[in-house]
Amino acid sequence: MSRMRHVGHLSLEDPLYGYFQNDILPRMGVHGSPDFRVYKINASKNVYLYEDKNSHVRLIGKFFSGDSHGSDASACHAMKQEYESLETARSFGFAGYPHYVARPLGYNAHIGCVLVVEYCDGTPFNDFIVQAIRKGARDALFQKLTALAYFLATMHNRTANGIRVDFDADSSYFNRITHQLLQSGYIGREEFQELCRLKDLWHSKDFVWADQQVLVHGDVTPTNILFGEGLWVIAVDLERMKRADRVFDVGGVCGEIKHFFMQYRGDKELAEPFIGHFLWEYACHFPDRRSAFASIARRLPFYMGLTLLRIARNSWINDTYRRLLLDEAEKTLI
Repeated sequence: MSRMRHVGHLSLEDPLYGYFQNDILPRMGVHGSPDFRVYKINASKNVYLYEDKNSHVRLIGKFFSGDSHGSDASACHAMKQEYESLETARSFGFAGYPHYVARPLGYNAHIGCVLVVEYCDGTPFNDFIVQAIRKGARDALFQKLTALAYFLATMHNRTANGIRVDFDADSSYFNRITHQLLQSGYIGREEFQELCRLKDLWHSKDFVWADQQVLVHGDVTPTNILFGEGLWVIAVDLERMKRADRVFDVGGVCGEIKHFFMQYRGDKELAEPFIGHFLWEYACHFPDRRSAFASIARRLPFYMGLTLLRIARNSWINDTYRRLLLDEAEKTLI
């Protein structure tokens, strides 16, 4: 629980207590009067772990509304959308070893637009990256990248719908990221225009439209992927799941790996063996491995560059490192 802090107990008077006791726990075969300890999880949203001292059941509560006693249309929509995304992913067979998606247990629009999900125990992806960087645990990271490649390839291949990729959607997302960077003062007007020019060049390439749509996780940050023993992979936080090019996820993973090595070691080249391994392992889940690898690698720079730009917009990044990310994103997009 190093990524959490204890914040107290859930009051019997809190409406969330009644919701857990009367709606959620009975679905899990638990009855009686729970006693919930509450932990705040380090996350971008209001996310809490609720641990019942009596049954030892653990629940994750993710509040989409800023006011824990209110709601609004957009928050409720996001809450329902993630619930449905979790259900959809599990309906494709991601409910057991080795590929698992966290089980949604319910949602309540009247209690802060809370989504309730089972607690999943596992080691976050970022732990393996950091251990490889700081302690030389390279083999462990290679093994987990094999498992993650297997998970993502299975998810993508099972959900392919035969409809061509709509690159306009990814272009719009790129525009949103670059506008945020401009409005935050992280880039100037000239750099913004250059990024738009590079995006337009990608938009004009036939091959970025050529693959078929798949369901992508949409936010494969290293905290949203957990690992167990062997090939066991657990995906959480499917708020941004959508239909897109499979390389949206693949490029996201590669961009995150590069970011970690840049941040912790100041050397992007040290990430290359791990990125290459991940891509090669992903490609092995296709009839023609070499052809798949070449096709993915061709589209990869756009999605890696997009990932680096997305990371660069975070307010917790200092200006010096942000500049490195922006420069690397631009080099990757060229």
